[in-house]
Amino acid sequence: PRPGHADMSEEKLSFQAEVGRLLDIVAHSLYSNRDVFLRELISNASDACDKLRYRALTDTALAGDTPYEVRIVPDKAAGTLTVADTGIGMGRDELIGNLGTIARSGTAAFLAEMDKKADDGGGLIGQFGVGFYSSFMVADHVEVRSRRAGEAEGWLWRSDGKGEFTVAEAPDAPARGTAIVLHLKEDARDYLDPVRIRGIVRTYSDHIALPIRLVAGGEAEQINAASALWTRPRSEVTAEQYKEFYHHVAHAFDEPWLTLHGRAEGALEYASLLFVPSTRPYDLFHPERQVHVKLYVRRVFVTDNCKELLPSWLRFVRGVVDSEDLPLNVSREMLQRNPVLARIRHGLVKRLLQEIGRKAADAPAEYAEFWKNFGPVVKEGLYEETDQRETLLGLARFRSTAGDAPVSLAEYVARMRPGQEAIYTINGEDEAQLARSPQIEGFRAKGVEVLLLTDPIDEFWPTAIGKFDGKPFRSVTRGGADLAKITAPEDAAAPQTAEARPIDGLLTLFRLALGDSVKDVRASERLTDSPVCLVADDGDLDMHLERMLRAARQIDARAKRILELNPRHRLIQGLAQRATEPGTAEELGEVAHLLLDQARIVEGEPPADPAAFSRRLAGALARHLAA
Repeated sequence: PRPGHADMSEEKLSFQAEVGRLLDIVAHSLYSNRDVFLRELISNASDACDKLRYRALTDTALAGDTPYEVRIVPDKAAGTLTVADTGIGMGRDELIGNLGTIARSGTAAFLAEMDKKADDGGGLIGQFGVGFYSSFMVADHVEVRSRRAGEAEGWLWRSDGKGEFTVAEAPDAPARGTAIVLHLKEDARDYLDPVRIRGIVRTYSDHIALPIRLVAGGEAEQINAASALWTRPRSEVTAEQYKEFYHHVAHAFDEPWLTLHGRAEGALEYASLLFVPSTRPYDLFHPERQVHVKLYVRRVFVTDNCKELLPSWLRFVRGVVDSEDLPLNVSREMLQRNPVLARIRHGLVKRLLQEIGRKAADAPAEYAEFWKNFGPVVKEGLYEETDQRETLLGLARFRSTAGDAPVSLAEYVARMRPGQEAIYTINGEDEAQLARSPQIEGFRAKGVEVLLLTDPIDEFWPTAIGKFDGKPFRSVTRGGADLAKITAPEDAAAPQTAEARPIDGLLTLFRLALGDSVKDVRASERLTDSPVCLVADDGDLDMHLERMLRAARQIDARAKRILELNPRHRLIQGLAQRATEPGTAEELGEVAHLLLDQARIVEGEPPADPAAFSRRLAGALARHLAA
């Protein structure tokens, strides 16, 4: 027998550290929005009933004759508020796993955000979907009695939210489902008032598609409409109802940025109610890239993680899709190869992109904020979704060297300089640093706009797409810059550099000194202010992509780069003059290595040999002082 259970005694356990931090934030940061605790508990109860309803399709004994419902029972004498459901229930291990730990990915990132925005805890806790813990806003301690459908044993979980909880067998647990008993704080006793409860339920939970009953004065009164919101005509649904349904289905507290409610009829019938959030969900960049739209079949919940329903690059979308054509007992395997689902997906993606495109045209400032939040994810579709590439290319926005306003590709092409044949890009992690990169100096001097690409996916989609409007994408850190073909603006300022002189001798000397450290040394078209820079040869990996792959341990080797010298820079001119003097080869060889390391540092790379770099730098300074 399990320790502590042979005699039905309680087992005392500690909260996971992250839960303890969450509870502290809940207790101290969320008082401005206390009503949400009831909404969150009702949402969880509804989800539990949905899950059992689906399982009961193939195992009818699980549901029995008990109807699916949520019951709210205020007890003024005891000072308790009970929220009970007839859903799937929880066993011992589920109580510990669901209420004592956060078995979710992204916990660390979420808590880091919590620390930064403790004053906005309401929004953050909603984004994380841990609504049960909001009980401790209003309760001194909480008891959860639960019995999993089909199991004989019932269990009791209880805690005061201060670091520990207990679990014990509970013969008095519901026959099926969960009952949460909140022992209310003195300043939260107004939640025992039936009028207050009715108001909260009608405001936040009227859309819940099963009865919510208030048990008071010996009577059970249904206090919600209990009709699936997505089945109602749009003309009968208010903006407030849409917002509260979004809060329910997304477990979020922000306002929806876009709401799409529609019904497809004809050869394929389905209803959809989809939302684009106004803030990023906490797990947006998690590697699992899970879709979070709930699939129903004729009002019966099937799954909330159907990757066949929407592509992963739309994983920020929340909502419900209800099909009339899928079989009720559809299995996971059937979903993966069902042609009906593929057609629904095509229709949903097309409509979502159409509506997002309308917002881009009608409200560019709002759209810029949307793109800031979700553009890095939407751009994954440029790489993965061949059917929608043209549409996505039209929606894409980029930062560039032309100013602070995001630019579309169409706007970029319209601003191209005479003689310019490509769309120029530069990749890195920091926008400001990219804007100062030596590689774009010549482009800036010629008035050529360069797109500043800072998202990891930006390394891949330009290669997959190749061209936009007939213009190829080309990185400024690769090969020849072709700047000689491009006409500079008439008002372009001439570079403040010395007159160019031949540097062939210096190039030859540098090639001999650097040997296999570089692929080549050559004069640069792209540099105007900096003396040197590194570029990748046309057939080699882009330098930023190589750094990413090395960081991820996907590759070990470093490709040899081309060192470009600015023939107009005073330093290079002085070195070229020095190269004509006898006996300077060794000194200039040291300078060659020093300049190569300087170019590496500008690219965010360490010197190849830090000790040698330090020695060479000290030597160069000593020679200068001696002169």
